[in-house]
Amino acid sequence: MKHYTKVLTIAGSDSGGGAGIQADIKSISACGCFATSALTAITAQNTVGVFDIHAIPTSTLKAQINAVLEDIGTDSVKIGMLHNSETILTVKECLEKHQAKNIVLDPVMVATSGNKLLEDEAIETLKKELIPMARIITPNIPEAEILLGKKIENQEDLPVFAQELAQQYQVSVLLKAGHLEDDILTDVLYDNEAKEPILLQSERISTQNTHGTGCSLSSALASFLARGEDIQMGTAYAKDFINKAIIAGKEYKIGEGHGPVKHFYDFW
Repeated sequence: MKHYTKVLTIAGSDSGGGAGIQADIKSISACGCFATSALTAITAQNTVGVFDIHAIPTSTLKAQINAVLEDIGTDSVKIGMLHNSETILTVKECLEKHQAKNIVLDPVMVATSGNKLLEDEAIETLKKELIPMARIITPNIPEAEILLGKKIENQEDLPVFAQELAQQYQVSVLLKAGHLEDDILTDVLYDNEAKEPILLQSERISTQNTHGTGCSLSSALASFLARGEDIQMGTAYAKDFINKAIIAGKEYKIGEGHGPVKHFYDFW
């Protein structure tokens, strides 16, 4: 009997389909894994902005995670939008109970449109309770600045900041450079297991279809870790996946704002 490689995504729903749970499921599927999900929040969202957020009751969130893990199980977990402290603590409790491994935490705080997605007091809970449980975190520049309490202004400093984050929280860190202005972007992976930095270069792609890139990248990374890749190869494969999805998606027009990437570039 064959077995699926499974990835559980714990995140918010994006009604516009470009980010959140919807992007996670597309990415996990495109990367060869079976996606399960637990919704933390429902957003009214499109390519232009986020117009409403409804947090799922923690009892329902807990029931979703337990239902998946008690029956189906998982080979990795991707965590996205958590919204408030109660949600964060609920996720921690469930993952500890089931001894979940290969946790990829995307510290979602601000949407591509600029809308804030995480309450202020929840940031401290995230830093103290959940980040140390992760195998790797995938902050962008604004998120890393919040986690470090420092400004990041140029690419040359990224290896130092990635290592600082890794040492502070004892996790591997993929620090993404996309918010900087350089034409050649250098993401920095600090592999906390091998204690070494890896530089991952790519050309900036001229497109406004970047909605959900962080969700998609972290879900792809969770998929490759579930498939048995190590931190360095899993990150390299995930970055290749998202780069190709951005390139394929730049040719499309959906909505009036930041459109999605094309997750299934290999299939249609």
